[in-house]
Amino acid sequence: MEKNKKRVFVAGHCGMVGSAIVRQLNTREDIELVLRTRSELDLTSQTSVQTFFASEKVDEIYLAAAKVGGIHANNTYPAEFIYDNLMIQCNIIHSAHIANVDKLLFLGSGCIYPKFATQPISESALLTGPLEPTNEPYAIAKIAGIKLCESYNRQYNRDYRSVMPANLYGENDNFHPDNSHVLPALLSRFHQAKLLNSPEVTVWGTGEAKREFLHVDDMAAASVYIMELDSDVYRANTQPMLSHINVGSGEEVTIRALAELIAKVVGFSGRLRFDTNKPNGTPRKLLDVNCLTQLGWHYQISLEEGLRMTYQWFLSHQNKIRK
Repeated sequence: MEKNKKRVFVAGHCGMVGSAIVRQLNTREDIELVLRTRSELDLTSQTSVQTFFASEKVDEIYLAAAKVGGIHANNTYPAEFIYDNLMIQCNIIHSAHIANVDKLLFLGSGCIYPKFATQPISESALLTGPLEPTNEPYAIAKIAGIKLCESYNRQYNRDYRSVMPANLYGENDNFHPDNSHVLPALLSRFHQAKLLNSPEVTVWGTGEAKREFLHVDDMAAASVYIMELDSDVYRANTQPMLSHINVGSGEEVTIRALAELIAKVVGFSGRLRFDTNKPNGTPRKLLDVNCLTQLGWHYQISLEEGLRMTYQWFLSHQNKIRK
């Protein structure tokens, strides 16, 4: 261990968000990264995680490890989505406490909020109504992660913070046409349609649902920014008894407009067909980012710029992307 360097563990460093955080932290001379692949450390094993923290003596943790997916995946594998995420979160947060790690950042999801929450959704909307049924198991796991952080802060005076991102996209995303989130699924679908010279591309739902998107590099920058805020500043700007902060662009777009923009970026000139027999998911999901704005952070990458960056990465990593 090099002198005067913080040892920082990024859980889930091979995933989209974790890898983006690693790219951010790799530029820092004051940080020594501690990384483990899934084959090296099973985060669902309590014994393995506790042994890891006991031996590695880390100073900070970015908890970006999670099982994630889109509507189809959440509907098909609800047991895995709740079990795997609960186990990963419980093991890391509790083991961090036992190992006396005082600083941790938990990455949640905007889907923690009620399906019909008032828009834009503020942090205080948590647990004020029913969740979207299609991703309820995943959302409940993420809510538990927030409450774990809050509970260890209250009982043991830890500094465990949580960030709730809008829909993320970018480098290292999952581009499976059915099991991924809407943006990468559409990008992959439009790309294939362009290669095959298909006359049309099918988009799930009516196209009227609205979503907010944030490039993963912006999410990583916000995560590091929030982790490194002075404790007094962080606590003064979060709501009483809550440990989480929304992270997003504060802007929304319909799925129809998103599909049209992806078609433009990819260069697909065919028709769009909306399959109204497929679910729309939550009608609208826009995060209130006033708290983050007051803390001095704002996103940098526009949706069209981010889509072009993502498509170029997709094209140059055809043999490595997750499908």
